[in-house]
Amino acid sequence: MSREPDPQAQAVLDLLDSIPRPPTYALSVPSARDALESFFANEDPEPVGDVADFSIPGPDEDVPVRLYLPEGEGPHPALVYLHGGGWVIGSLDTVDDVCRGLVNRVGCAVLSVDYRLAPEHPFPAALDDAYAAVEWTAAHGDTVGVDPGRIAVGGDSAGGNLTAGATLMARDRGGPEIARQVLVYPAVASPVVHDFDSYEENGEGYFLERESVAWFYERYVARAADQRNEYAAPLLARDLSGLPPATVVTAGFDPLRDEGREYANRLAEAEVPVTDYHYEGMIHGFVSLPDYLDAADEALDDVAADLEEAFYSG
Repeated sequence: MSREPDPQAQAVLDLLDSIPRPPTYALSVPSARDALESFFANEDPEPVGDVADFSIPGPDEDVPVRLYLPEGEGPHPALVYLHGGGWVIGSLDTVDDVCRGLVNRVGCAVLSVDYRLAPEHPFPAALDDAYAAVEWTAAHGDTVGVDPGRIAVGGDSAGGNLTAGATLMARDRGGPEIARQVLVYPAVASPVVHDFDSYEENGEGYFLERESVAWFYERYVARAADQRNEYAAPLLARDLSGLPPATVVTAGFDPLRDEGREYANRLAEAEVPVTDYHYEGMIHGFVSLPDYLDAADEALDDVAADLEEAFYSG
């Protein structure tokens, strides 16, 4: 039985093929950053109640963040959001549309985090910044219209990795209570330990290349000793019990498909409540392409429903 992407996803792939550009792993870091910025530029931003850029204290230096607030009076529940980009590329701007879409769907605040990037700042810098943002929201959210008692953490791709790592840290350190973790096609494996069929099946021709995954990982996890660190690769964690309820979104034509699904299974085995949304015809990055893909809106609706339950039920 042949597998083919959804026609809308194939149209995106055809568009990408029509643009003469090397794959990410063949680019310099600055060029890779510029390419992602231009591809995910949000030229027609969806209105929200308010948007403010500022910095919060980090473990080594201040961390830039962008706070999106919904219409209406606060305090609002908040989603701390961590962008994708292989820990090397990506920014507040590359997830602007996702953040705005969730603000309006859920009626919550979103704190988007501009964590430090590799290779200038390898592991654990990005994770330390992500966790610092969670701690800051719990300690000081009331100063910016956020309810510190209703916090979720989420992210896509590398941001899903940081989400999983931050929730493990919060559990292990007795940190802030997290209402939900949202893992959108998360990168949770270690290439020195794990190998999945989806790396081979979807390694070329579906937006995220297998060689690009390796290129990102080599720059983020610079020390061999960290390749088996469960905070760098949460799928290595022996114990996933006691973690927040999880939303996991995966795509059928994504090299990261199988590790995301495996992490969802591991969470469920540890008796963590999990909702698992699998979009068989989709490619990596699809949630950030609502102008091209109907499934992007569907996935945001799925995530929003889970966040609403976490924030407003009980």
